[in-house]
Amino acid sequence: MVSAVKAAIGDLVLTFLWVVFSSMLGLATDVITKALDLHNVSYNGFHYADVIVITSLIFILVTIFTSIANALGGASFNPTGNASLYAAGVGDDTLFSMALRFPAQVLGSVGGVLVVMEYMPEEYRHFIAGPSLRVSLHTGALAEGVLTFVITFAVLLIMIKGPRSGTAKTLLLAISTVVLITVGASYTGPAMNPAFAFGWAYVEKWHDKWDHFYVYWICPFIGSILAAWLFRIVFPPPPPAEKQKKA
Repeated sequence: MVSAVKAAIGDLVLTFLWVVFSSMLGLATDVITKALDLHNVSYNGFHYADVIVITSLIFILVTIFTSIANALGGASFNPTGNASLYAAGVGDDTLFSMALRFPAQVLGSVGGVLVVMEYMPEEYRHFIAGPSLRVSLHTGALAEGVLTFVITFAVLLIMIKGPRSGTAKTLLLAISTVVLITVGASYTGPAMNPAFAFGWAYVEKWHDKWDHFYVYWICPFIGSILAAWLFRIVFPPPPPAEKQKKA
């Protein structure tokens, strides 16, 4: 009980911080590319300088937040991440601990968005925007589910079966994130994180609508759990120590 409460508090703090700082990525990318005179650098219409800068920023952000998460006892800012680890048989979460952690992550997200919207100067507001449905309902739901499936499988593969180097793992995570955000930008934002999506939906007053839950909660959870099950099939966990001894 105590450990579950501590985990929930850690999640609240981490999610709040993640929402605040990740919301600044667009603004930071614009400032850096302009300062380095890379704003208009492109190849066949592809602004690769922006991609390199934002990938680098995500790499730095994930590195910092990994340290913060460890300091908070393994905190998380994504409910589908907790669910996928549970489904894959990895980690210490229980259904009870997740029942406490998910609302904490949502609360942290809402708080983070409110702070960003309160203190971001009006002239920079166009750089911050949460996930939004830009296609039909079912297309968006399918897109968010597939994107969450892919990022979940990629995270499990990188973190559990990937390189030993923490730096290499973080770089691969950053690249995977940028690729999927680019792919999903014209569909749902995307979020690939129900708590993150809820924070922005709350501010935009559609957090209690069926469309939001269908696209940004139900389908991502289905995608993440299916990815975890597939990972468990492809990479089955080792048998318990007792069975190994008997064998």
